[in-house]
Amino acid sequence: GSGKTFTMANVIAKTNKPSLVIAHNKTLAAQLFGEFKELFPSNAVEYFVSYYDYYQPEAYLPHTDTYIEKDASINDDIDKMRHSATRSVLSRPDAIVVASVSCIYGIGSPESYSGMVVNVNQGMEVDRDDVLAELVAMQYERNDYDFHRGTFRVRGDVVEVFPAYEAKSAVRIEFFGDVIETISEVDPLTGKPVRKLRHVVIYPSSHYVTTGDCMRGALQAIEQELVERLDQLRKRDKLLEAERLETRTRYDL
Repeated sequence: GSGKTFTMANVIAKTNKPSLVIAHNKTLAAQLFGEFKELFPSNAVEYFVSYYDYYQPEAYLPHTDTYIEKDASINDDIDKMRHSATRSVLSRPDAIVVASVSCIYGIGSPESYSGMVVNVNQGMEVDRDDVLAELVAMQYERNDYDFHRGTFRVRGDVVEVFPAYEAKSAVRIEFFGDVIETISEVDPLTGKPVRKLRHVVIYPSSHYVTTGDCMRGALQAIEQELVERLDQLRKRDKLLEAERLETRTRYDL
């Protein structure tokens, strides 16, 4: 109720620290989010709940040799809000995140996520292709025709990025040779400039980004564990399960 919300708001105001408020379901979290937005109009009040509208985990029935693929439907608006919450926690000291219990589950390494941001400054000397490579490493996709969240497009010396945590604004970076000449916030629909920027930080398009070294280490660990699990299954004469595990894991690798 509003009494509890008011009590929490006073605690947050007095401690003056980034805060996490956990509710036990999405409905209550949405209510608290709206109330905190009114009580803290100048703060970065964010909403972080599960982005699945529907989720069916993968399953295997060995007695019929039936494999059921994972099926899921992701809510794009909630995905955007999750990315916005992550960015605020890393960049603003006044962040207030209202979340459901799904926030206790891991979403990747904070070190990898914060270590892969792209810092762009006006007048900065950098090769355009290096910037594009960094965007791809952060799991942004190049799409010169369908410009939407999590994509970027390139037109000569102009690079436009639609951050994963934005809904109505994109970033335009204009190069002159190997120098960043101008940075602008633009309307992603019309392409019209909204304002000039001197500096911008672009955060990853996925919470699960990682460096090449970490990826190679993970692949080696999976390979090693696969060998061990296959050996266990074959010793127990579970040949169908072993075949399915090896096929699926090799495909994922």
